[in-house]
This record gives sequence, structure tokens and C-alpha cells, in this order.
Amino acid sequence: MSDAIQVSDTVRVPAGALTVRAVRASGPGGQNVNKVATKIDLRVDLDAIEGLPEPARDRLRTLARHRLDADGRLVVTSQVTRNQARNLEDAREKVRALIAAALVRPRRRTATRPTVSSREQRLDTKRARSHVKRLRARPRGED
Repeated sequence: MSDAIQVSDTVRVPAGALTVRAVRASGPGGQNVNKVATKIDLRVDLDAIEGLPEPARDRLRTLARHRLDADGRLVVTSQVTRNQARNLEDAREKVRALIAAALVRPRRRTATRPTVSSREQRLDTKRARSHVKRLRARPRGED
């Protein structure tokens, strides 16, 4: 089995939470593609990640919602190189980056109001546009 993935000082994915499977890759590679299993299918048990706060765990589930399998495990694949070891490192880096992204708390949006001048400018633009469209209309004939 592979080593644990260290995300930060407090957060790590233990080796027991990782399931690695090598499968045959698609794409270029000639006969190599048909013979050698270089694509890596890495599955991570999200509940087994150590030191991950609950809000971050929820953010991770949201970020990875399209990458979860039927058992709720995160599925990451890599077939960028024709080397199994490099693909494994790439998949592990993808997992580390995804968990690191979930650790970042989103900034709260502070409600702001448009300035008086921006409101006036918007209305002036609307008036000018309305005028242009009025000029395009068919002239009204006298009855």
C-alpha cells in the first residue's frame, strides 16, 4: 500500500484510507497501452481523513460531489504519463490539492450598495438606449 498523504500540519490522509488500483490507460502509447496498466485509480475514504474539521469535510464533499463513488469515496484517476509511479504521484497530488482547497474558508460577502453616480450613469445609459430605439421605430403618419 502507499504512504499517507500529508496535506497540512494537522491534516493527513492515512495509508489505510487509500485504495490504489492500476488499470490500462486509454490514448496514445502504441502497444504499450495494450500491455501495461499505467492508469492509476486512487480512491480515498473521506471519513478516514485525520484532522479535517467538519465544515472543511462538508466543503470537500461539495467540491468532490461529482468524483464520489457509490460508497461515498473520492475517486481520482491519472493517466498523464506512461509511467505508473508518476501517475500515482500525480493522483496523490490531486487529492492533496483538493483537500487543501476544502480547508480554505470562503470569505463572507459583505452587502454593498451601488453609488449614486453609478445609479445615475445606469439610468442615463438606459435613457440613451431608449432614445435610439425610438428613432428606429416607424414614423407615425397623419390619419
